[in-house]
Amino acid sequence: MGTNTENGVLYRFYRNRVGEPDTDDEVRGYWVFLIGILLGALGLVLFFLSESASGADGFTLREGSIMLLAVGLSMLLAGPVIRLPLQSWATSMAYLGQVISFVAVAWFTAVFPADWSTLTGNQPVIFLYAAGMGLIALAGIVGSIVGGATREALEASEQHSSELAAELEAAREERETVQSELTADLEELESLVESLHTSQAQFELYEDRASEWRWRLRHRNGNIIASSGEGYTRKHNAKKGLASVRRNALGATLLEIVPEPQEASEDALEDAPLIPDVAEESQATFEVYEDNAGQWRWRLRHDNGNIIADSGEGYSSKQKARQGITSVKDNAGPASYLQFDPASFEIYRDNAGEWRFRLLHRNGNILAAASEGYSRRRDAKRAVESFRDDVSEDRFEVYEDNRGEFRWRWQAANGEIVATSGEGYTSKSDANEAVERITRTAPDADALDVGLAAFEVFEDSAEEWRWRLRHRNGNVIADSGEGYAERNKVHDAIATVKRNAPGADIE
Repeated sequence: MGTNTENGVLYRFYRNRVGEPDTDDEVRGYWVFLIGILLGALGLVLFFLSESASGADGFTLREGSIMLLAVGLSMLLAGPVIRLPLQSWATSMAYLGQVISFVAVAWFTAVFPADWSTLTGNQPVIFLYAAGMGLIALAGIVGSIVGGATREALEASEQHSSELAAELEAAREERETVQSELTADLEELESLVESLHTSQAQFELYEDRASEWRWRLRHRNGNIIASSGEGYTRKHNAKKGLASVRRNALGATLLEIVPEPQEASEDALEDAPLIPDVAEESQATFEVYEDNAGQWRWRLRHDNGNIIADSGEGYSSKQKARQGITSVKDNAGPASYLQFDPASFEIYRDNAGEWRFRLLHRNGNILAAASEGYSRRRDAKRAVESFRDDVSEDRFEVYEDNRGEFRWRWQAANGEIVATSGEGYTSKSDANEAVERITRTAPDADALDVGLAAFEVFEDSAEEWRWRLRHRNGNVIADSGEGYAERNKVHDAIATVKRNAPGADIE
């Protein structure tokens, strides 16, 4: 049977007074049995009252008492049968027997008293009523016998279902394990690819004395390992030449031109450069200490006593401070320089593992930020290209937020919000000035792809030059701790950190 009575009054009464039923028939059988008791008791009362009555009224009262007794008896028998956990055919047989007994009672009202004998009654009516009662009893007896076997089959089926469920759960756990292993392998491959992309050198784009644009590839140790060889009249052409080298250098083949063999002179052998085969040892040491506020910090002190880097922020425990040092030791060496002239796009990965971009000014301020994260690095790069190539003012929308601050957002041609201000402005004119500043700086801004970490060189509010080591998730894991009056000195400081941090001991 269905469960249409779950929200009914009778169902709620049964659940509150008796217990939670397994089927609707359990509730129906209970109420059939209960009503049968009430009708039978009322029929007995009327039957005894009808003995002292006389005439037609007494006869009518007797007739009503017999009807109530017959209906109550039928319901008293049918109620428990309906409540039993029988097959649907047995339950339907019990309902059919009750209907037949009700028809016999209705027939009794038609033949009584004219066609009713005080000694034998009315045989067809009695037979029909007995047939209904017998059908109810047969449903209870046969249904219980067959239902027992069915219950065993049902229990076996339930056990089989539970075994299948256990197997499915085991398969699901195995699938999740395999999926997690595949995800770990994929992350390892991505890390490997990123490490391949993480270079120990950086392209520099500059204007020479002849007002021509050139590029050079400088190693992190300061050596120039490649240059453009010729000047370009436009900065854009220099960028294209640089991009061509980046695109083709990795897969380029080696063509070795061997000169005619000749004896090398002793002077040439003496002038040949010596290639060092031992890495330079660190001349600095990490110091872990607890400050006056009870927070743990670290600083990188050179052997000459100068502090060349510090944590910039406090940690709640010594262990976390040591973890910060480990992050610096692992990332400071291969970290690239991020030059902002005057602004550049940073493409990085946030804490949620999504790729984002932001437009940073050389003073350290974030001018624009991605409105959402991207699952792939190339999608973030495409968003930067879209923003940089069509950063016209008509794409910007300046609006007032719920806190009364003014913000801007940039909408692409397809209607997608690509970039936002990231912060609010006190007036609409300030927001418009920010939009104007972005339209000036964004078209020529380079897109700097942050690997695991990168050094950012910026000018602070006191017009001093500083550096900070920013992880790709956006967290600053180290900073210079002091400002420098000249920009070249902050680069020298970074070179010192890159040289000494990876191998520095911890005190």
